[in-house]
Amino acid sequence: MEQLKHECGVAMIRLLKPLEYYQQKYGTWMYGLNKLYLMMEKQHNRGQEGAGMACVNLDAVPGTEYMFRERAEGKDAITEIFAHAQSHFKGFTHEQLSDVSFAKHHLPFCGELYMGHLRYSTTGKSGLSYVHPFLRRNNWRAKNLCLCGNFNMTNIDEIFRKITDQGQCPRIYSDSYITLELMGHRLDREVERNFAEAKKLGLENRDITRYIEDHVRMSNVLKTTMGDFDGGYVMCGLTGSGEMFAVRDPWGIRPAFYYKNDEIIVLASERPVLQTTFDLECEDIIELPAGHALIVRKNGESQLEEIIPQKADAKCSFERIYFSRGSDRDIYRERKKLGEQLMQPIHDAINGETRDTVFSFIPNTAEVAFYGMLDGFKNHLNEKKTEQIARMDHMPSEQELKQILSTKVRSEKVAWKDIKLRTFITEGNSRNDLASHVYDVTYESLRPYKDNLVIIDDSIVRGTTLKESIFKILDRLHPKKIVMVSSSPQIRYPDYYGIDMPRLEEFCAFRAAIELLKERGLHKLIEDTYMACREELKKPKDEIHNRMRTIYEPFTVKEINRKIVEMLRPEGMQTPVELVFQSIEGLHRACPHHRGDWYFTGHYPTPGGRRLVNQAFVNYVENIYQYEQKF
Repeated sequence: MEQLKHECGVAMIRLLKPLEYYQQKYGTWMYGLNKLYLMMEKQHNRGQEGAGMACVNLDAVPGTEYMFRERAEGKDAITEIFAHAQSHFKGFTHEQLSDVSFAKHHLPFCGELYMGHLRYSTTGKSGLSYVHPFLRRNNWRAKNLCLCGNFNMTNIDEIFRKITDQGQCPRIYSDSYITLELMGHRLDREVERNFAEAKKLGLENRDITRYIEDHVRMSNVLKTTMGDFDGGYVMCGLTGSGEMFAVRDPWGIRPAFYYKNDEIIVLASERPVLQTTFDLECEDIIELPAGHALIVRKNGESQLEEIIPQKADAKCSFERIYFSRGSDRDIYRERKKLGEQLMQPIHDAINGETRDTVFSFIPNTAEVAFYGMLDGFKNHLNEKKTEQIARMDHMPSEQELKQILSTKVRSEKVAWKDIKLRTFITEGNSRNDLASHVYDVTYESLRPYKDNLVIIDDSIVRGTTLKESIFKILDRLHPKKIVMVSSSPQIRYPDYYGIDMPRLEEFCAFRAAIELLKERGLHKLIEDTYMACREELKKPKDEIHNRMRTIYEPFTVKEINRKIVEMLRPEGMQTPVELVFQSIEGLHRACPHHRGDWYFTGHYPTPGGRRLVNQAFVNYVENIYQYEQKF
């Protein structure tokens, strides 16, 4: 219900044959450009604040452009950048556009390397200057660097100090720009290393250039750059001389998948994107290992190389629950499993009254978990029916069998997203009134005061939409009880690796824990935790622990659930409400290969994450002192 923003999607294509090959086989040299468009559209879910693409032409002659870039802001940015690229082709005849030699010498975005990016900001910074890809120019082709990524770095302050100590003076303080400058600096050194080698061999002029471009090792650049970073990332890049790379963080936090054959090498943030775009089977596609880089040389040779040894197995579980497309084979199964294994706690919440319960879901991202939840109850009912028949001491009559078999799981489309809240309405009362009408219900979809209503969501973060809209609108149906279900566990901690999760005080689970501490006279635990977090911040980064986890220790999940309901229940609401969350154990059973669960458990895989969560609690307490002067 409360849309979370994700830190982007990436797409890369390297054509391994001459453009004439694609013109002859596929009818257009634009094969790579067209496939990039499809890959980006298939990842539209990963970024709707901006988009950009880049292209490298390997055969451009001096004095002509060889590295093209297009960027735009807004939800229609993909359409805009490709429309602008296509606009350059107007005015040319069909024969000219079909002539590869003409296209390579006269048309932009005609090349062999393509890279695309979709952006969601997790920093709140906006403007075209923050839209990827970023470009670092130089008269040496090999020193030109175009960079984009799905990443969020937690130690950008350290990196900033490092490059300023080197004598650099970055114009912009952002992880994207600083990463570009740091990597560009290392690329310069790699080019200069090869320049010196070429001179030792007695080469001169263009022979030096050719030697440099043939011997640049992007693995050297990546190894001397990426080891400094703390965070989740898939970093992608092109150089003007035709090198291409994608490197994944050593914790495996952010995802990337690739495929190669004798025509193409392609990479994207999600597996189904490649399957659909290139008509591939699941098994054809390879996941980029943690700490490794896929590197494609100027001549088209590719290799998988370890850049940083793997530091942990912390693949993001929220990718599986929420962000990645549910059309992925494994993600679909995992989301169904998340819903299915919630059967028992939901059954307890409705006191076993399956016959008098209607099941539904909201929003659409929770639909697959909803199907799993239904499967769980269908299997449960079938077992009960089998037991009931087996216990009979006589041959059941047709009427008896019909009565037993008539019990079914009832599901309805109960809630609908009806309108979008317009941001131009800022006045408090007007905005709150409008928010209460964002969703609508299917009237008479359940029996008033007799049926329970179970609604499953993929996550409950702030609880704002529940309070301002969902609970109010569901109350109009007069269910006997509302059971609000989350297919993920309670979200208790911010994410610092690329997901736009709010500050501590915006999490409904955190607010509930703080209120419980105050109610039970445990104010000292807040102060003790604050002091412990401050002490952690004084330690070397590798020795820092997450001390704010103690805030939750006095309470069970159910106690926090009850307090959340109390806090989110709108004034005047009549229907009883109960919350059911996925357990941590259930999450790991459903997603066994994605153990990154720091938003739920506070177990951050990197020192930077642990430092930032301690700082977040310090900031929270100090803000409270400022406004309340006491706990």
